[in-house]
Amino acid sequence: MKLSDLTKKGLEIKKQVPLSKYTFTKTGGPAELLAFPHSESELRDLVITAYDNQIPLTVIGNASNLIIRDGGISGLVLILTAMNQIKVEGNQVVAQAGATIVDTAFTAAHHGLSGLEFAAGIPGSVGGAVFMNAGAYGGETSNVIQSVKVMTRKGKIKQYSLSEMNFSYRHSLVQDNGDIVIEAVFALKRSAKSRILAEMNYLNALRKYKQPLEYPSCGSVFKRPAGHYVGPMIIKAGLQGKQIGGAQDSTKHAGFIVNKGNATATDYLNLIHLIQAKIKSQFGLDLQTEVRIIGEPDE
Repeated sequence: MKLSDLTKKGLEIKKQVPLSKYTFTKTGGPAELLAFPHSESELRDLVITAYDNQIPLTVIGNASNLIIRDGGISGLVLILTAMNQIKVEGNQVVAQAGATIVDTAFTAAHHGLSGLEFAAGIPGSVGGAVFMNAGAYGGETSNVIQSVKVMTRKGKIKQYSLSEMNFSYRHSLVQDNGDIVIEAVFALKRSAKSRILAEMNYLNALRKYKQPLEYPSCGSVFKRPAGHYVGPMIIKAGLQGKQIGGAQDSTKHAGFIVNKGNATATDYLNLIHLIQAKIKSQFGLDLQTEVRIIGEPDE
């Protein structure tokens, strides 16, 4: 089967679409081909067709913790935000990969299920949260995962248990093997709805106070080195507020880089590299990016 056969079946595949329309940084070059599967079967058709025709395949979720280089992405890009069903089954919440982790957390809260409070303000998708083992305020995705349903790059469905997912700090098995997260089961605990919502509202207020939510950004840029905090090191290095093109190290939270207007992905990357070099020089530490960086450089 070819991609043209899928379009005849009614599956829309767009060409040369600027991915800056979808990324939280509002930067990034075009996708050569772009599709939004609405179901597991549509996803499988796209994945198998890409594999059979040797078309490069890139899967992204809510594009919140992501920098796409200005040259864009060749081959087929799949954005899973249309696969966003959330179901509550007893003390479990079953969420498709394209559902936001925020919607999943609030769905759990409204059913008196506790454990996802930490995710109340994380802007990513469920798939992205699993992929990155996203966390905040002392909580991590791995703390509440029971199982993960994935699709291999050949279209085969597999189930992984918590122990099989190999979770660690901002890492999971699917970063290593390329499997595509399509659903996650969260195991939660009963609690008072009012208590859960109060905790979520508190964390969101804290996030609003501390983070530069008024500007486009990819969230926290760097992984935290053991025994150190990134923001204070950037401040000590004299780089808070540093701007390259339209990208600025946030004056509100030095661990964030914000788009102050017309930034490019190259601006972001140049500022990241500058910060890494200065921190290496001054503190002897190799800062690793938490944000995922993909795509081709601008020609």
